[in-house]
Amino acid sequence: MNKKTTSKGVASKAAKALANPNTSKIQKSLAASAMAQVDKSKQTGKEMESKASAVLKSDKYSEDTQEFAASVLAQSNKSR
Repeated sequence: MNKKTTSKGVASKAAKALANPNTSKIQKSLAASAMAQVDKSKQTGKEMESKASAVLKSDKYSEDTQEFAASVLAQSNKSR
């Protein structure tokens, strides 16, 4: 089981991103993953880890997108 959860601040931003029709596909994907991890029973999957890692390695993504990526990676499987 995952010991970390998405913070209330990140969850709030993620909810707003998901409700915004202008939000990019990658940002919505990361926001949805972050929202799913508000509960401790959820953990980042391998594919989402790869997406989040790629976002953090690039400077073309918005600050919010990078924040969602960081949150998602913080809750990943450390042994993977």
